[in-house]
This record gives sequence, C-alpha cells and structure tokens, in this order.
Amino acid sequence: MSETLARPADAPPPATAERPFFSARDMHAYYGESYIVQGVSFDIRHGEILALLGRNGAGKTSTLRTIARAGSPELKRGEIWLDGLALHEMQSYQAARAGVQLVPEDRRIIPGLTVEENLKLARIEPPVGWELERIYGHFPRLAERRNQEGTTMSGGEQQMLAVARALARDVKLLLLDEPYEGLAPVIVKEIEKILEEIKDIGITTILVEQNAIAALHLADRALILDMGEVVFDGSAQEIIDNKELRMQYLAV
Repeated sequence: MSETLARPADAPPPATAERPFFSARDMHAYYGESYIVQGVSFDIRHGEILALLGRNGAGKTSTLRTIARAGSPELKRGEIWLDGLALHEMQSYQAARAGVQLVPEDRRIIPGLTVEENLKLARIEPPVGWELERIYGHFPRLAERRNQEGTTMSGGEQQMLAVARALARDVKLLLLDEPYEGLAPVIVKEIEKILEEIKDIGITTILVEQNAIAALHLADRALILDMGEVVFDGSAQEIIDNKELRMQYLAV
C-alpha cells in the first residue's frame, strides 16, 4: 500500500517564486559522540543546483546523509523541510518516498542484476518516476548495456546508472556525493552533460564534489563548510571570482 505524506498544520507553505523549496534550519548531527554537522542552515529554490563544498572532513557527506535521513549521522536538533514536508520527522524510506534521492559515492549498484533490473527495482508502486525509455533517452550508454550486469560496467557507467536509478523514482531533491570521483576526464565530461540536462529539466540538486571548479561552473549557488559549519553561502560565481576565498577553504 502506498504511503500518503501529509503536510503538518505548522509546516511552511508550499514553495513559490518567493519561498524556498528546501530549507535546512539549524541542523546538528552526530556520529556517536562526534559532533559533525554544527548548526548548518540554508535554503534552496526549486530547480537550483547547490554546490556543497569544503575540504576533506568538513562535513559535506554527513550533511547529505542527514538530509536523506540515512540513519547516521543522527540529527539531534534542527529541522529539514522539503516543499512543506518535515523530513526531520521521517525515516530514510519515508524521505525517499517524499522525493529525496541520495546517490552515494560508492554508487551501490546491486550485484547480479542487469542495468535494467537495477532500474526496475528502484521504481516504486504506483510508478511515479521516469519511465525506462525516458531514462534511456538521457542515458544512451545505459540503453546499449541494459542487459549487462551493472557491476561489470566501468566506473563512469556505474555512476550513470546510479543517477538514472534515482530518476526512476519520484525525485524532488537529488543529492549527489562525489559524482566525478575516480573517473577519467572524458567520462567526467559525459557526467557533466547529464547533470546539465538534469538542471535544464529543473530538478533541485545538492552536489558534493572535490572538483570544486567543475561543480561551481554547474551550480547556481554554493555553500562552503568548514569543520561542520557554514562559512560561505552565496552565488557560485562569487567563489569563482574570489581567489582568496577559494584558497582559504578549498585550496584551489
């Protein structure tokens, strides 16, 4: 039976041109006793791409996992809203049904299943995500390999499959963790093209990426974390134009 997600009486109103589609309000999250996400707050408007940047250990992946309600780190204080729905009150499966799709760095392609079986398994009932032929239209390489076992493909092809699998569900907020990690430059260009298409479609996205310059050229806005705290929140172009800021927090 499908689960109906009701809008709480005290929820923010639905997103409009003036109101954010997504809001994180004073998030504090922990791995055990380790204080990882320290009062992070930010908004995203519908269709924006936000680049979430910072050095290794800054709290980027932990912030994504907190938003996706992945179980760890544990959110101990704060609120997370997606188009009026209280993600902070949800378990991971409920957040996924609400439209939050996390593409983790390790991709998590299911062994023993073909490309098409991985995609079909991702779909929920009743179907609300992209149909397979629409996915294959945006990912022609996956169409060519639809009967190949997913884990036998190259790293770049597996990354394409991981993104496509998120689109096979009802994605409202796409969370991408290091999509360019370990990929050859020519494959990075292919992934960038796919992300540009997703941007053109208007899917709201948070992108964590060590290749900060590539992420900034794709993103509308950027957030820089340092030791679990927000140290910059502004346009991507501001960081591109500010060499001192890039060197201080991103070493680029």
